[in-house]
Amino acid sequence: MKLIQNIDKLRYLDLLLIADEQIDMIRKYINRGTMYILDDDGIKGECVLTDENFGVLEIKNLAVYPRFQNQGYGRKIVDMIAEKYRGQYKFLQVGTGDSPLTIPFYLKCGFEYSHRVKNFFVDNYDHEIYECGIKLVDMIILKKIL
Repeated sequence: MKLIQNIDKLRYLDLLLIADEQIDMIRKYINRGTMYILDDDGIKGECVLTDENFGVLEIKNLAVYPRFQNQGYGRKIVDMIAEKYRGQYKFLQVGTGDSPLTIPFYLKCGFEYSHRVKNFFVDNYDHEIYECGIKLVDMIILKKIL
C-alpha cells in the first residue's frame, strides 16, 4: 500500500466529487492543494491537502471509492498523511458537514472538535446537501495534533 503524490488532479474528478459534490468548490482549492492517491493493488482513494499557514495543514477532500469504503482505507490515508507531515505542521485540520458518517470517522482518527463555521453549506453551495437524511448547514472544523 502506498500513497502517491498526484499532479493530474482532475483525472480523479470522480473521487473528488464523492467528498465535495460541487465542481466550482473543488476548483477553489484544487490548484493550491497537494493531492495524494492511495494505491493498494489499484486506486482506492485520494486526499487533497492545503497549507493554511500558522502550522495548519488542512484536508480539503478525502474520498474512497464506494466499493472500498468501510475497509480501513480512509483511516489509512489519514494515518499516512499525519505521519508524512508530522514535524512539518502543528495541526492537521478538516472541515466537514455535521454528519453521522463523517464526524465519527474523524473522531476515530484522533481529531477533536475545534469550532463551527455557521451556514457554510447554505452560503457556499448552489443546492441543498443532505447526508444520511440530514441537511448540512454548518461546517464543523476538527483538528488533530501532529
